[in-house]
Amino acid sequence: MNTTPPVLLTGFADESANDKLALQQFCAFAALGLRYYSIRFIDAGNGVKNVMQLTDQEISDILNWQQEYGLQVSSIGSPIGKVKLHDVDDGTSNRYVPFADYLDTEVRRACELANAFGTKLIRGFSFYHPKDTDPKTHLEQVSDQLGQIAAMCDSHGLTFGLEVEANLVGQTGDLLAEIHQRVKHPAMLTIFDAANIVTQGFTADETYAQYLAMKPSLGWLHIKDYADPSPQGRIQHVDEASLKNFVPADVGDSGHEAILRDFVQFMPELHQRMTARGVDGVFLDLEPHVKGGGQFGGFSGPDGFGVALRGLCHVLDYVGLPYSLRQFSEIKKL
Repeated sequence: MNTTPPVLLTGFADESANDKLALQQFCAFAALGLRYYSIRFIDAGNGVKNVMQLTDQEISDILNWQQEYGLQVSSIGSPIGKVKLHDVDDGTSNRYVPFADYLDTEVRRACELANAFGTKLIRGFSFYHPKDTDPKTHLEQVSDQLGQIAAMCDSHGLTFGLEVEANLVGQTGDLLAEIHQRVKHPAMLTIFDAANIVTQGFTADETYAQYLAMKPSLGWLHIKDYADPSPQGRIQHVDEASLKNFVPADVGDSGHEAILRDFVQFMPELHQRMTARGVDGVFLDLEPHVKGGGQFGGFSGPDGFGVALRGLCHVLDYVGLPYSLRQFSEIKKL
């Protein structure tokens, strides 16, 4: 008998809807059998907005609709931390906000949104260091700022998940592990994303090593993969707008089979880590990008999202990691 706690399947629902309309997102996720979703971009009747820009009335409407479709929010897919660390012109279009202002406005707003949507988790990032500088030279400042973000999240009963991603200070598992060790706050965990490693030119074996580096700080996983037809070795600065080869987890270059095989053994410890923070369990958060992805989002369509979900389920079945989708008993009858 398999005693491994089941993972909880969720995803960025905006990727499933052509127009990002709330009801399109919820219809797609309900039809796919999902019970959770991460909220990022959504149209609640007044045009597409990032979750950070939602009004109180829009939040109320979304909560009513998601209940109708049997869904709940797994995490706030915020862009917190995707701003410049220093106010310098480095040739990028990334914006700069003085940190004290950023903490008191945008970070606080993300916490308020998480509480409004009834989730314990906020996804965020580790700040853009000036292009062509060594991220290691910015660890002290980034760790100080992220420590303050973690403290604010903790004061709201929340956990901040720091996603590994190219071009940020925490662009590798090794760097995120170093940041986590410096911050040393229980409200800050990390989010592993294999495709975000592979797009930087890492091999499957190297990607696995980055996953292992993050295990002591890990909170949950984002699931997407990448298949590079012409690998060029290690890439120091990734042109995110040109990334076009995202694929489901069962056909990419990341080696999800090896990662998730280890994850099976790690699940009891991680499940305890997350439930101690008041979370329902351990989330695998689909962010497939199979029809395109960029710096602040991606798109898969309802068909692409379905293919990506089935691809993930194939891997989970193969490695023996339990999960569940909606059952007949959960269907609301007229």
